[in-house]
Amino acid sequence: MKKIILSVMVISLLFLAACEGEQQQTSTGAYIGGTQGVTGNFEPFGVEEDTVYSIFDTETFPIELTLNNKGEYELQPGDVKVTLKGPSLDFGGIPSLSLQNADLVDTISELLPTGGEETITFSSDAEYNQEVNGYIDREWFADIEYTYQTYLIIPEVCLKEDLKDDRVCDVEGTKTFFVSGAPITVNTVSETTAGKGIMALTIKVSNVGGGDVTKPGEEFGVQERITYSIDDSNWECKQAGKINEARLINGETNIVCKLKTALAKDTLATKQVKITFDYTYRDLISEKLRIKESAK
Repeated sequence: MKKIILSVMVISLLFLAACEGEQQQTSTGAYIGGTQGVTGNFEPFGVEEDTVYSIFDTETFPIELTLNNKGEYELQPGDVKVTLKGPSLDFGGIPSLSLQNADLVDTISELLPTGGEETITFSSDAEYNQEVNGYIDREWFADIEYTYQTYLIIPEVCLKEDLKDDRVCDVEGTKTFFVSGAPITVNTVSETTAGKGIMALTIKVSNVGGGDVTKPGEEFGVQERITYSIDDSNWECKQAGKINEARLINGETNIVCKLKTALAKDTLATKQVKITFDYTYRDLISEKLRIKESAK
């Protein structure tokens, strides 16, 4: 009897473990997710002393910045532009203050959980060309501007012509969705009706990366705008009357997608819908450099 009970317990534990594994796999969805796109860090300028990189005024030093793709949009060559800001006029040996990524930079993935990276070299032998008494601290800044995309999948949009039919799916309410890792993300998706046989989706979009955003090909300004497209031509998406374009106010916006024509009589089905958001994003990073006076 003890052997039988033990066997049953072992089988039960294996069954529970398998169920948990299935639930865990399902919960990951179509994407890994996350709220970052491209991050950047200055490589060491010199020897680190009290958390500050230090050099002598007679030394040359490198200016390098490593880009890291923390999201799920694959960066093509030239997608990222890095521009040095700050005390550049006081330094020599820097051929260009603005450079782009030269190679493809991979996304995060199960095989590459930290994402792809590329190091951009502005100078191998920069030098400070001003007089130093004792020491002086200078703050280097880098403006990181990049094109990016966010992908949204809504796996089961309810298409129901007769709302009194309670089978298959529910029209009203929040929907399960999956969104790719990026600084522009989706918070909620809900479905309702906008007339007989007309389904409508409300999608709440937010800028969670902490940087600035604008439409591809446009300059950064006071307004934050993005563009987007839906993979089903039967739907039309708008925000504030504009098709396939949205303005973010205080970092947020609601996009409404509606069927263009009413569903045929007795339609009862579910359908996957995918929306792609396009934008240019901008972040600013900084690093301090201490220049010390050399012994005379």
